[in-house]
Amino acid sequence: MQRAKSVLDCYLIYLSKLGDRDGHITPVTNSEEVPFDIKRVFYLYDIPGGESRGAHAHYECHQFLVAVSGAFEVLVDDGKSKRQILLNRPDCGLYIPPGIWASEVNFSSGSVCLVLASHAYNEKDYIRDYNEFLTFSQKLK
Repeated sequence: MQRAKSVLDCYLIYLSKLGDRDGHITPVTNSEEVPFDIKRVFYLYDIPGGESRGAHAHYECHQFLVAVSGAFEVLVDDGKSKRQILLNRPDCGLYIPPGIWASEVNFSSGSVCLVLASHAYNEKDYIRDYNEFLTFSQKLK
């Protein structure tokens, strides 16, 4: 059984930024820059300014979020404590382990959120009801 996660288990990872005035590239390699093997990649875009996304947790899936364009905040919640983390650089992302409720909020217009995930999509891995999440997180304590 997995242990209870804390909002302190969510942390920023600064990625390599290679380049010069002609442009930059930021590489991401399985289990090197992020602490898991990447099985799925997707991105959120065309989100109206000020809107929110996410608002769920995962039983098993790890995620890494990057604001590749624009800015947004990520509200992470472990059932007891909450933290709000600003993402606004394409060379810095937020690691979110399973068992953490996460909501992406306050998108600036034109933002793009890149998500790297440790698992392929599986609806059964999602906890979409906050009360169900609280029950789950209490069982792990």
